[in-house]
Amino acid sequence: MKTEILLQLKDIRVHYGGVKALDGASVSIDEGEIVALMGPNGAGKSTILKVIFGLAPIDSGQVLWEGYRLKPVSYEVVERGVSFVPQGRRIFHHLTVLENLEIGGFNMRSNSGRKERIADVLGLFPALKPRLKAKSGTLSGGQQQMLAIARGLVPDPKVLLLDEPSLGLAPKIVKEVFEKIREINERRKMAILVVEHNLKSLLEITKRAYVLDKGKVYAEGSPKGLIMGKVLEKVFLGKS
Repeated sequence: MKTEILLQLKDIRVHYGGVKALDGASVSIDEGEIVALMGPNGAGKSTILKVIFGLAPIDSGQVLWEGYRLKPVSYEVVERGVSFVPQGRRIFHHLTVLENLEIGGFNMRSNSGRKERIADVLGLFPALKPRLKAKSGTLSGGQQQMLAIARGLVPDPKVLLLDEPSLGLAPKIVKEVFEKIREINERRKMAILVVEHNLKSLLEITKRAYVLDKGKVYAEGSPKGLIMGKVLEKVFLGKS
């Protein structure tokens, strides 16, 4: 049985002033797969996530959700089933861990439903349970990243967008973060689109990857195929 394409970007163009952030990029993500967006700085990876979440102005192109054209507006995208975890662990440091998780369920009308979702998410992040009443700013960097991901899971999304989840973390914590991403995908059958510079950790959990360069999709395929074709060397190191 063929999986359904949940999300597609077709020929997307985005300009910031005179800079082409995206220049005709097309990507898609199917149900239950982990897809990587890779490329050098300025390639347009994070802009793709922002386009999906309604945070970047689209000059031309289409965003399709389950085959229907979507004009991305952040709160509507959340209602459709998309969560975005931006880079930099943007949690609310002055609020408690529990309050951060409650904000993740802001669009849920039922308080009891929100509590059930938070309890369910904490099953994936047991290390956060004893810290629920602690101010989030007192958590370690790894715990803050886990909280940011956990908050994104509270609405029970169909697609999770992750922007540089390993940024600024120690190697041991990076490994834990990627193991958690794999666990979320396997246990929840959740589609995950992830931007990451730590290519070794990323490719170990990824089924499919896009390599971007100068706002365009340079290549797409399996991690093994991209490595064997020396695509990463060509883009990152300029080797022909």
